[in-house]
Amino acid sequence: MNPTRKITVLSAAALCVLLTSVIDLLVGEMNISVGDFIRTAFGTADSSTAAVILHLRFPRVLTALSAGMALATAGTQLQSVFRNPLADPHIMGVSSGSALGAAIVTMVSGAAGSVFFGALGGAVVSAILVMLVAGRFRNASTVLIFGVLLGYILGAATSLLGYMSSHESLRIFYNWTVGSFATTSASGALVLLLVAVAVVIAALSGAKGLDIMMFGDEFASLSGASPRRISLVNITVCCVATAAVTSLCGPVGFVGIVAPHLARILLGTSLHRYVIPTAALCGASFYLIADILSQLSPFPLPVGSVVAVLGVPVIISILLSKRV
Repeated sequence: MNPTRKITVLSAAALCVLLTSVIDLLVGEMNISVGDFIRTAFGTADSSTAAVILHLRFPRVLTALSAGMALATAGTQLQSVFRNPLADPHIMGVSSGSALGAAIVTMVSGAAGSVFFGALGGAVVSAILVMLVAGRFRNASTVLIFGVLLGYILGAATSLLGYMSSHESLRIFYNWTVGSFATTSASGALVLLLVAVAVVIAALSGAKGLDIMMFGDEFASLSGASPRRISLVNITVCCVATAAVTSLCGPVGFVGIVAPHLARILLGTSLHRYVIPTAALCGASFYLIADILSQLSPFPLPVGSVVAVLGVPVIISILLSKRV
């Protein structure tokens, strides 16, 4: 691969993340100018403007950025492990487990703040189930099919709970299911950023293994690698990333499919030491753009719906271009 192209693509992707982050900080119900942003950065802005930027918008932007990085990296791993160009973190059923946990908590407590704890618990349980199956079966396709079936089962259970819940509990749960980056606290956003960075580092440390897995289990075994270990490690990382994002932001998706393909197209290579960081940056920009559009709307738009509107055409164009 041309080193100049690699540096250019990575630099452009990083610049895109920076620009979209700044724009996302400026948009919202309260008009904030570039001058206000600069004064806030230097600590000379008025208290109300600084409070909006630092305590309301900065956590939202950091959450969107971190969620995009984590899910894009997880999608890159899954597509290589399963050798399926349409694999996505949510296909493993972890987000469905989060939704079920959130539904149970809202029915029991009816408190919006506790939804995230229930979602995280459900994600962890479903991730453990996936990991048990991954440890039992060597065939990665079996694990993928199990994830799909698990998602359907947990989704059905969530629907049944919805019919049995009160109107208030159902409203709280619905607000979570549509997806949002604005409900995360500053500490939660920081934790999600740390998780996202850890996920990217873990994926990069296993980049060679992912390169080998793209040629199949037999080739990996002949190369002296352990397909089972590689699959198990990467699935674990994917489950952690998906659980963290879903518990805080709701079941947002699509970036796990879109970002890896965009990275490969831009780079002109499938080598994971290049694809992983580029996909993470593309995923961050994708979610930041979705959040900007949701904030610019004259009426409130759920970010999950905006993500779907942006993601589906990209996936269709990738399919039609026969790049998958």
